[in-house]
Amino acid sequence: MQIFLESVDRIIWDVVLNGLFVSVNVVNEVQEPKSFSQWNADENRWAQYNVKARNIISSTLTLDEFYRISICTSAREMWEILRVIHERTEDVKRARKNSLIQEYEMFRMQQGETIYDV
Repeated sequence: MQIFLESVDRIIWDVVLNGLFVSVNVVNEVQEPKSFSQWNADENRWAQYNVKARNIISSTLTLDEFYRISICTSAREMWEILRVIHERTEDVKRARKNSLIQEYEMFRMQQGETIYDV
């Protein structure tokens, strides 16, 4: 997926990794999000990368996966949900790996078993 998104445009992959572009006004040293009607052409172009990324990701999913991410408003949110679904979190992967190693190490032939029985 990363390769495909980068092949369309490298900025699309950057939006997936780093999140949605938010245009802001600075008033009295306080940042406030601009309304869509105040955006200039460059800000619209940057926001469009998120829309393209969401479209690409959505179009590659099964119906079940799509329902899981359909409420997301950014490509980054979608990506994180899919990453957890498919790769699991690092803690879960580490625990699963340790469990499989322990299971492998405990694997022994029982008394009277032949290699064909195992």
